Parts: sequence; C-alpha cells; structure tokens
Amino acid sequence: MTDSNRLFLDRFSDRERISHYSEGPPRFTPGLDAVHRMTAILLGEHAPPDAHVLVLGAGGGLELKAMADAQPNWRFTGVDPAGPMLDLARDMVGADIGRVELVEGYIEDAPQGPFDAATCLLTLHFLDRDARVRTLREMRRRLKPGTPLVVVHSSFPQDEPARTRWLSRYAAYAVASGADPEQTEQARAAVSASLALLTPREDEECLALAGFQAVELFYAAFTWRGWVATA
Repeated sequence: MTDSNRLFLDRFSDRERISHYSEGPPRFTPGLDAVHRMTAILLGEHAPPDAHVLVLGAGGGLELKAMADAQPNWRFTGVDPAGPMLDLARDMVGADIGRVELVEGYIEDAPQGPFDAATCLLTLHFLDRDARVRTLREMRRRLKPGTPLVVVHSSFPQDEPARTRWLSRYAAYAVASGADPEQTEQARAAVSASLALLTPREDEECLALAGFQAVELFYAAFTWRGWVATA
C-alpha cells in the first residue's frame, strides 16, 4: 500500500471524521442519486432477478441501499478495507442487511463467486494504474462470462492547465452544493496531491487490459466518469 493510500484509509477508519459521511459524496459528485439509479438499471439489463452482486468499495453503503431498494430479490457482497465504513454500510442498509454480506478487505479477500454483476463506485481513483488493472482483473475473474460491471470514479484530463481548471470546477460544485469552503479546499488539495488520477482514455485502457469488453461511457460530470463493461 502506498503512503497516499494509507492516508486515505486512515481517514476512512476515523469514526468521528466519517460520522457524517453520507452527506459528502452527493455534494462532491453531481447527480449521485441518478448514478445509483443508472447503475441498477445497467446491471439489470443482464443480471437475473435473483442476482448476486459484488460491490467493491462498499463502505458507507450508499450504493448498497440504492440497489437493494431497486431490486428486492438481489443479494450483495460488499467489500471495503475500512471497518468503520462497513459499520456505516450496515446501518445504511438497515432492514435489508439479511441480503448483504460485508467483507473487510480488498478484492483479493472477496469470495470467488462467480457473481452475476459487479460495481466499483468512487473507489478506483485510490489505486495507481497497475493496482487498478490488477483489481479489475480480480473482479472479472469473479464474474460469470457476459455479466456487467459498472465503475464510476474521478477521471478527467491531466494535462495543464486543464487539470487545474477541472479540479477548480470540482471544488466549486461542492461549495455550491453546500460543502464548507475550507474543507472543500482541503479535499481539492488532497485529490490533486494524493489520488492516482488518470484520463478517461487511460481508464478505458485499464478496463480492456483487465479483459472487459464492450466498454461504454454512461456518465460524465465535471471530474467524474462512469462506464459499463462486460466480463
């Protein structure tokens, strides 16, 4: 694990810092509720009515809750390295927790499956390119052939001055959505300095290298991109 990844993991393991986690992602990610709805729709195009879905980066539980509400017969295995974030996910899912298995760890700690679908939302940007490809390969290995994967994370031009311009827009959106300006600037600086940011083309290359096919962009909003692909 790199020092920057350890820093972010420590932040997500701080129970006081994450106590209001559910308020953060919607302020920084335009249309997050719609992303969750689109994710369920895209997975549902090929997943069976009783699908078992692998959710990597499940801490917080926002996507677990949205998909559980949308598909009452799906089951989920959620994986996240931060135990306190999984505690939040357990609370967020509420009465549907009987359909959810939570695993503390990384993709290598996930059950072998095979799963009917998978998601990885707001997570892959914590991994450098090589680790990203390895993680995607491990996800694909756990999926049945022809099943869908949905990924959403930070992905935008990395040449200057475009990189700085888009990061400024990322911060401006958060402030306009009610985030504290000082905390937003801290988040912007952390993203700029610590995240393994790639361009959209590089992200599509990572999916292809991992063996995914039919990679399609379905979401683009400021610094965020989302793709659906087939194992």
